[in-house]
Amino acid sequence: MKVLSVNISKPTTIIINGKEEQTGYFKEPVDSIFLGTTDVKDDSVIDREHHGGKDKACYLYGYNHYDFWKSNYPKLAFDFGMFGENVTLEYLDESTLKIGDTFQLGEAIIQITQPRQPCYKMGVKFNDQKVVKTFRLAPYPGIYVRVLKEGEVKENDELFLIESDESSPTVLSVYRLIYDNNPAKEKLQQIIDNKHIAQQLKQYIIKKFNL
Repeated sequence: MKVLSVNISKPTTIIINGKEEQTGYFKEPVDSIFLGTTDVKDDSVIDREHHGGKDKACYLYGYNHYDFWKSNYPKLAFDFGMFGENVTLEYLDESTLKIGDTFQLGEAIIQITQPRQPCYKMGVKFNDQKVVKTFRLAPYPGIYVRVLKEGEVKENDELFLIESDESSPTVLSVYRLIYDNNPAKEKLQQIIDNKHIAQQLKQYIIKKFNL
């Protein structure tokens, strides 16, 4: 899986319900990025409650998913970083990738922690808040990762699998479960008990489903 682009952002002011708000969602390509243990160096992370930190240090998205969104939003320009991703990969398959999968990416070593959960800032980027629901229903959430070894990542670097935990659920199965109206409690418990899952997602599941 080749890196097509690496992307960071500066703080951008948006208007939500008539009020100004800053966001780091609007990312643009750069020559290289440095993956730190809590975030990407020089990237703007405004909402530290929901972004950044050791379990969500970097967000990766597959360019193979772009065609789906282009067909839904043909009038929009789809540049790299459209989904707020730090790394745009040539190909990503959330239906086969597992939570806890560990990869070499450039100089860094990363581990998948959870799928991305969209918010209203994506709606601002797309000029359509309905995209948030569409994103939840689509099978293309992308992946958040923790950084086990810091390092530089640049265009044309490759993503190489180092280790996979066969007992872990796939990224897509977790994504489907957290938006299920009536999920099986034993499956939710399996996610909570998984040692690789982001702590924030565990707390989200516990609160949402009253576990």
